[in-house]
Amino acid sequence: MKTSEPTSRRKLLHTRQITCTGYEREDGLYDIEGHMRDLSADATRLPYRDVEPGGAIHDMHMSMTVDRHLVIQRMEAHIAASPTPFCAEIDGAYAALVGQRIGPGFTQKVKSLFGGASGCTHLSELLGPLATTAYQSLFSVSRSTIGPMPTPTGEGPMAKPGMVDTCHAFRADGEPAKRVWPLERRKPEDQPELIASSS
Repeated sequence: MKTSEPTSRRKLLHTRQITCTGYEREDGLYDIEGHMRDLSADATRLPYRDVEPGGAIHDMHMSMTVDRHLVIQRMEAHIAASPTPFCAEIDGAYAALVGQRIGPGFTQKVKSLFGGASGCTHLSELLGPLATTAYQSLFSVSRSTIGPMPTPTGEGPMAKPGMVDTCHAFRADGEPAKRVWPLERRKPEDQPELIASSS
């Protein structure tokens, strides 16, 4: 199923393109690159420059290197096109993310470091899909070594896997979660209502 077809004639106004890619390096680290462009369908006059039809209002790049624990080892930002010649002055600020781990609290950290006049709205927005691409890239490595969805081995209680309760599909009482975290392997304090209902 896809979204419904348009019911009225339309005119293209604006396109935002975001592309993120992940690479495994020979030294065991991972490079994650992001590119964001805002394209105006029509010619646009900005305060400091004119944009041709189809031209970029924003053209921004981010590149980071992470280790296998998703700790940022390198972070670079580059604004190639923007509404003002002053936007690129903030490029170097994003190096402050070196040493931070992509995980719970990362979005809040980004907001605290680069909120308001301390950052660029669009570069900060690009960090979201960039972080997701880092996760997916490391999942890709894990899938190639342990398979698409590993079946738990051993006996006794097991810790709650990190993916459980991160989305609707992997909710604790859903089938995918039960596959990676069987009810009989859960500690009573983790899911008391599920353990009780299964007995």
